[in-house]
Amino acid sequence: MITNLLKNNPLTGFFGSYLYFLLSLLICIPVFIGIDTYLQSAIEDVDALSFAGTVCFILCIFSGRYFSQFWVSTLKSLPKPEVFIMTTLMTICIICILITGNLHGNKRILLFFLPWIIFCLLLGIMIKVIHTVTQNQLQEAQSLAAHSKSELHLLQSQLSPHFLFNTLNNLYGISISDHQKIPDLLLKLAELLRYSVYEANEMYVPLKDEMAYINNYIAFEKIRIGDRLVLTTDLEDITDTQIKIAPMLLIVFIENAFKHSKNTMEDQIFVDIKLKVWGNSILFSIKNSYQKQEQKNNLLDKSSGFGLVSVNKRLALLYPSEHLMNLQQKEIEYSVDLQLNTK
Repeated sequence: MITNLLKNNPLTGFFGSYLYFLLSLLICIPVFIGIDTYLQSAIEDVDALSFAGTVCFILCIFSGRYFSQFWVSTLKSLPKPEVFIMTTLMTICIICILITGNLHGNKRILLFFLPWIIFCLLLGIMIKVIHTVTQNQLQEAQSLAAHSKSELHLLQSQLSPHFLFNTLNNLYGISISDHQKIPDLLLKLAELLRYSVYEANEMYVPLKDEMAYINNYIAFEKIRIGDRLVLTTDLEDITDTQIKIAPMLLIVFIENAFKHSKNTMEDQIFVDIKLKVWGNSILFSIKNSYQKQEQKNNLLDKSSGFGLVSVNKRLALLYPSEHLMNLQQKEIEYSVDLQLNTK
């Protein structure tokens, strides 16, 4: 954060790479005053020694930073043993400097400068270590974020083709067995595709718009399946456009519910869908008819696992620690309960 502030600061842009030197010069003022105060009781001409101690401070800091860069360049976390050793040595140096306060003359000067040099070198190394680790962690976090974002865009781009593939297979079957339904289905399909292609490209969309899409899809399935379907819905009327959700997320569960229900051998199938907003959460549940059976030759089922895999990945990327999902599979029923934090 500090690095970003420095980069975006107009003063940084003006002074450029000399900013660190300017900051060092500012730090030199209290360092000089501190050394001068410490040595003035031991020697009369203290200004020259105070200046020398200040120059020593700057040179040792930059020397420690320079020589440590070959060691710390690949560090992604603080090396605890080394940091502990350096911290201990720096503490010992400070103690040595303090306990020499009762000495006078050359002994005090010598016993001051030796631990002072060691302390400054170690301080430079510590500064370099902390700065490098912070930068490496920041770069790694940015890389992970970029990777997650690209993966998310890839998943979103695959949703529409996946839905279209399943729908066209359904339309093909209906065109053979019940072709009178095709005109109405094509109109509903056009509305669904318009939303998925043009309106669902954002990371989050208003839940109100997503519910309109879900209602269109349910109407599409009611026409497609006909009297065989026993449908019950309890969908809250969402009017607040500030309540948002990841687009094309819930539709995967609804699509699977209708698909698996239709593939059962029962004369009548059921789908029960509920959705409401409670506090800062979106509560969604769906139940549908289900029957265990192998469908190896069914072209539609070759991609049946894609939707749920995609949903799990998107939930992990968009709702980390912000969702709860429970899937239950029984002999004749399949259910999903999902709780999401609103965006």
